[in-house]
Amino acid sequence: MIPASDPDEEALHGGPDARGAVLHDFSTNAIACGPCPMALQALAQADAARYPDPRYTALRETLGRFHAVPPERIVIAASASEFIARITAAVAQQGGREVWLPRHSYGDYGRAAAAWGLDVRREPESPAGSALAWCCDPSSPLGQVQPGLGALVDALAGTTPCVLDLAYEPLRLEGRLDLSAAQKDRVWQLWTPNKALGLTGVRAAYAIAPLEATGMVQRLTRLAPSWPLGAHGVALLEAWTLSETQDWLASTRDRLRDWKREQQALCAAMGWSVLPSVANYFCARPDVPYAPRSAALREAGVQLRDARSFGLPGHVRLAVLSPPSQAALAGAWQAAKP
Repeated sequence: MIPASDPDEEALHGGPDARGAVLHDFSTNAIACGPCPMALQALAQADAARYPDPRYTALRETLGRFHAVPPERIVIAASASEFIARITAAVAQQGGREVWLPRHSYGDYGRAAAAWGLDVRREPESPAGSALAWCCDPSSPLGQVQPGLGALVDALAGTTPCVLDLAYEPLRLEGRLDLSAAQKDRVWQLWTPNKALGLTGVRAAYAIAPLEATGMVQRLTRLAPSWPLGAHGVALLEAWTLSETQDWLASTRDRLRDWKREQQALCAAMGWSVLPSVANYFCARPDVPYAPRSAALREAGVQLRDARSFGLPGHVRLAVLSPPSQAALAGAWQAAKP
């Protein structure tokens, strides 16, 4: 067991900084084929002059039909990070003292634990006895299948609340989530469709509660801010459930598979060690350190995600982008080398 990270430590993310966005941004995992036309149309038609229904009744019914679950199991969240903070707070309020994380994982899991003074266990330590366990499949930052996920869910059944972060499930390019319907019903399923829709600037998420989790649903509802979603967040999630949106997403995955093969081959040709991935992103170890060259790459309009904060020093994470962006990466990397 190890202490959680410093709660005052600055959160590290990819994407724009104080200088704005770069033209070739490999540092976030948003789909490179977006934005989704159906979602854009829904945003354009959103009525921002009025508050949404504070209970999100129609939205929860729509999401419930989409996932074939009762709407009472849908918990609306302002974003995945907001839900991470809220459920950690709920666990801490109930007297929880420990949180279990995969060996490599999204930093906000640990930051939320630190904010409440909770201790952190990491794989390969056992999650047994923890007050909350986090899983992610495809994983972050590696984009891999989480090993032993089904066995872990079975082992935690009825003892430890487990949140399965499905941020990248819509962007899985190989295989499928290896959980049965009964196993899914034993975990919190956290969905954040804005990456898959290419609209990360719209913050909106939701979770599907496990069966027999009514008490926690009520606690999370009490902890929620008023109107966690505005009109545009509601519109995004409604558009997410459309059959036309899902058809568009399926077609883009075919294109992403081709681009991913090309990008991995490019990295290998540059002398980088490429790690396996099933998603629209992957990690690699460059032939020379990235950090000393990051400023030069940014000046050239290229940005990668340094993976040190994920516990992978010497590695970078790259979203799969289009061939012109891949060519820009190759040119900028060569130019930055002494």
